[in-house]
Amino acid sequence: MKKWLGYILVIIGLVGLSSGVIPQIKEKIPIPASITPLYITIGSIALIIVGILLLKQGSEKSSLEVPIYKGNRIIGYRRH
Repeated sequence: MKKWLGYILVIIGLVGLSSGVIPQIKEKIPIPASITPLYITIGSIALIIVGILLLKQGSEKSSLEVPIYKGNRIIGYRRH
C-alpha cells in the first residue's frame, strides 16, 4: 500500500512541477489565483520527496534468507 501511495504522490508532484514549465498543463489544471507558482513548485518538490521516501521504505526486505548447509552442500534456506 505504501508503494502505491508513493507512486501517486510522485506523479502528482511531477504534474505540479511540470505545470510551472508547460503552459498547456497549467491551463487544464484549475489552480486558484491566490496560489503563486513558487508555492506550487515548493509543494510539488515536497510531494516528490515524500513519495520517493515512501517508495524506498516499501522496498526494504524485512527478512534475510540464510543458507542451511549439510556438509558442503546447500540443502535449503531459512529466514532469519
